Amino acid sequence: MNILSITWDWNPTLFEIGGLDIRWYGLMWALAILVAERICYFTFKREGLPSQTLESAFIWIVLGTFIGARVGHCLFYEPETYLADPLRIITGIREGGMASHGATIGIFLGIWIFCKRNRLPFVWGLDRIAIVAPLSGAIIRFGNLFNSEIVGLPTDMPWGFKFPLCMEDRAIETLADVPARHPAQLYEALCYILASAIIFWLYYRHDLGRRRPGLLFGAAMIGIFLPRFFIEFCKERQVAFEEALPLDMGQLLSIPFIILGIVVIIIAMKRPAVADVNAVVNNAKRFYASEEKKKRNKK
Repeated sequence: MNILSITWDWNPTLFEIGGLDIRWYGLMWALAILVAERICYFTFKREGLPSQTLESAFIWIVLGTFIGARVGHCLFYEPETYLADPLRIITGIREGGMASHGATIGIFLGIWIFCKRNRLPFVWGLDRIAIVAPLSGAIIRFGNLFNSEIVGLPTDMPWGFKFPLCMEDRAIETLADVPARHPAQLYEALCYILASAIIFWLYYRHDLGRRRPGLLFGAAMIGIFLPRFFIEFCKERQVAFEEALPLDMGQLLSIPFIILGIVVIIIAMKRPAVADVNAVVNNAKRFYASEEKKKRNKK
């Protein structure tokens, strides 16, 4: 028995309003979106883009994130349940279920729509969302910790966490019998924070991030999904069908994103560096200026 383990019995409910419980997990999602919006604001401002650009990006990316995360969980982890009753994807949202891989696909789609509507290259949008994605992911993993979910396998390490509220441990009668587990949520969060620091450095302190389109995006894909792949080895399987798989679903879904990140970085480094990093946003600013002129002429 590990007597040095940390007992984590944090109440996942922050407070209740009229019978509706507001959870720490939801607060972490809101905080992740707020932090992403603020970073994007300063990024867009640094590049001289008008405020309506950020508004457009915020709408499409947030929609893509939530729809992708929810649909991704339903199709990747519980397809037999939700394909039999598709409406439950919406009505059962209070039951939980958000998948980061689905959120990533949804973000790709949201960025594509945003870039198409705002005359910006798709890779430019991918690079800019890469600046905020790892940090937002870290905040959401803290939400998983508050929920006592996505727990690790039992461990004797001194930093093991006991999760009395974890579903797998609820049948255990005494706290002493609750196994200490790897705090997999914290492992991922720390890796994402490190990835975020590297990407921040590439963009804000080193021109390489702007002169090599795709570099930031590739770094984000590797920085998020490579740690995720290895940390899955010390996690509990989330659904029963994963027991029959050589790798769990999180690992299988991470492999394409890791390969994508590697390929994009290779392409970014092989192509000549961009001479004028402001050329792309200048095109967008001219587009917005022409749109504003059209609106004034109509008046």
